[in-house]
Amino acid sequence: MRLSKMLEGLVDATVIFQGKDFDREISGIFHDSRFVRNSSLFICLTGGKTDGHNYALEAVQSGAVALVVERELPIKVPQVLVKDTREAMACLSSTFYGNPARRLKIIGITGTNGKTTTAHLLSSILRRAGKNVAVVGTLGVCYGQKRVLTDMTTPDPIEMHKFYADMLACGVEYVVEEVSAHALFYKKDAGIRYDACIFTNLTQDHLDFFADMQTYKQAKTSLFSLGRTPLAVVNADDDCGREIIAMRGARGVVSYGLDTPADCFAVLTGEDIYSQRFMMNLDDDLCRVSLKLIGKHNIYNALAASACAYKLGVNLATIACGLKEVDNVNGRLERVAEYNGAPIFVDFAHTPDGLKNSLSTLRKYLRGRLVCVFGCGGNRDKSKRQEMGRIAAGEANFCVLTSDNPRYEDPLDIITEIEKGYRAISRDYVIVPDREKAIEYALGVIGDGDALILAGKGGEDTQEIMGIKYPFNDKDILRKIISKEQ
Repeated sequence: MRLSKMLEGLVDATVIFQGKDFDREISGIFHDSRFVRNSSLFICLTGGKTDGHNYALEAVQSGAVALVVERELPIKVPQVLVKDTREAMACLSSTFYGNPARRLKIIGITGTNGKTTTAHLLSSILRRAGKNVAVVGTLGVCYGQKRVLTDMTTPDPIEMHKFYADMLACGVEYVVEEVSAHALFYKKDAGIRYDACIFTNLTQDHLDFFADMQTYKQAKTSLFSLGRTPLAVVNADDDCGREIIAMRGARGVVSYGLDTPADCFAVLTGEDIYSQRFMMNLDDDLCRVSLKLIGKHNIYNALAASACAYKLGVNLATIACGLKEVDNVNGRLERVAEYNGAPIFVDFAHTPDGLKNSLSTLRKYLRGRLVCVFGCGGNRDKSKRQEMGRIAAGEANFCVLTSDNPRYEDPLDIITEIEKGYRAISRDYVIVPDREKAIEYALGVIGDGDALILAGKGGEDTQEIMGIKYPFNDKDILRKIISKEQ
């Protein structure tokens, strides 16, 4: 695609050093100079850990024929000067791949917890309604027979618009997409007009990146402006959710909840450690739902998915079938094995609220003890470590404190901070820094009537230590240990 054609979608862009070679054919877009190839466009991103302008010359030497910059550089190639290169990257990526998002129905889901489960419940409903659906999120990008693992919940725009184009080629109609706060902050989805957006909740997370909860909240709520989506599906039991409803002036809003009046609500009729049943009311349209995902938080996720699907034209009978067909969501309070008469669950719970939801859910079904294996990630929000320790001590009967993804921190330093909160409530714990050995230890203390939960990593397939991602999956480790013991 010619550079002049690519620039048509940009606003307030100034071209510097056009020259006779300005309108070059562009073969690809890159923001990492290590991957630049001949005849490509290099975008100099600012923010984060590095400044892409410092790598512009390296990119040109590797074959870039034009630059997108926030300040003019002393390099003799065409430069497109913009106010925000991140926002420009999203628009340029869309244009380069033929604006595929405009021909897809995109549903964005944001919130601290519940995004992944809500996305999979909604995709199941839409598939039951006969739609060709793609899912984008923490578990990767999935459509047709394809599943691509990604490093981020919401991929960068260059990668994302390439996915959109391929989705179209594969006949995808709907894209159910997790939209992280980081993605919103960095304007990864600039230019996308969503058909609907879902808000799950707002609790503490990512304070290593965002200055405070207010800044974190602003990133999340930006998705729900009237210019971004005509339909907002919002948790009315959440303080931030009520702010979103007020912000929109109830225009294009459908609310859901269990504790306050809402357009979509449910009454629990039965539950056990395998499933829960409830009567769902959606605009006074009623249906019975059987959900194989346990816990009050999963009723919220089901209501969010149902309300969105209903407003998109799916009938309640189809919605109920779509919900029932979801047996589990990878690493989300997923029952994966049984050992010595005790069920074992793997869960992604890595926030105070997420850990409390999962532990309190399991505890009420048990006649024995609840044992928990968990840690906290390194080089992330340190303020939640003691709080998660307090929650674990209050909800579980016994914990094995261990490593999560320590990254560049000493695992024992992280565990020591968790321990401070834990010891304020209970002394029923041990410290086993090696996660595999921690799982093995936990298996040795559970018996009939107990339950074990491995929390924090969920469906992750690696453990990051000192910049290296080693193969590690809680379920695989668990099965290996159990098979060795039998």
